[in-house]
Amino acid sequence: MSIENVKALVFDTFGTVVDWRTSVTREVQELAKRKGVTLDAAKFADAWRAAYGPSMNRVRTGELPWTKLDALHRMSLEKILVEFKVPSLTETEKDTLNRAWHRLQPWPDAVGGLTRLKKKFIIAPLSNGNISLMTDLAKYAGLPWDCILGAELARHYKPDREVYQSAADILDLPVAHVMMVAAHLGDLRAAKNVGLRTAFVTRPLEYGPDRKPDLKPDASVDVSATDFNDLATRLGA
Repeated sequence: MSIENVKALVFDTFGTVVDWRTSVTREVQELAKRKGVTLDAAKFADAWRAAYGPSMNRVRTGELPWTKLDALHRMSLEKILVEFKVPSLTETEKDTLNRAWHRLQPWPDAVGGLTRLKKKFIIAPLSNGNISLMTDLAKYAGLPWDCILGAELARHYKPDREVYQSAADILDLPVAHVMMVAAHLGDLRAAKNVGLRTAFVTRPLEYGPDRKPDLKPDASVDVSATDFNDLATRLGA
């Protein structure tokens, strides 16, 4: 099936559209300064993100019932505050910090590239973030989505096939007319297995200077691009 048939692009968001690490690190630094605490804010952000996959697995395996990502983030935060010996925070302070994931900066090319792509395609996130999180993030970062799709609508977390299938079902499109865009090859492999087209966009700085993200496409990738403007050019938008 040719990519010429693609009608909609759906996007992984954390790391692909927005720079979660820099954004969360900044908010942790600001909180630490206010509280007079010395800590490595980047390591705190990394530890919080590292809890992301395991927390979703608790839902996937049935250990937890369906639980929104905001609530999973908050459970993880409670543990990380103890690990980093952050003195007691009020519930309001914890809630505010947890909502740092609603206030992530877009990569420099993201808004302009999405705006170009929107002229030719339906564009939507297909994220593990819950709908309120993704809505707030779109407002904060100026992301020009046509609609918001993702895990909460499917009540499954990626890489469960139900999430990818839900994008096609909700948009009333064949799966091959939907393209998954991500900086993570595991996400693209899972989408490809369901029948979606795939686009790989590299984000070399997602994990900071010391960790290696995915940088080269594999057999799961239909289109590879350096950023969203390059993707728009490659897709004729």
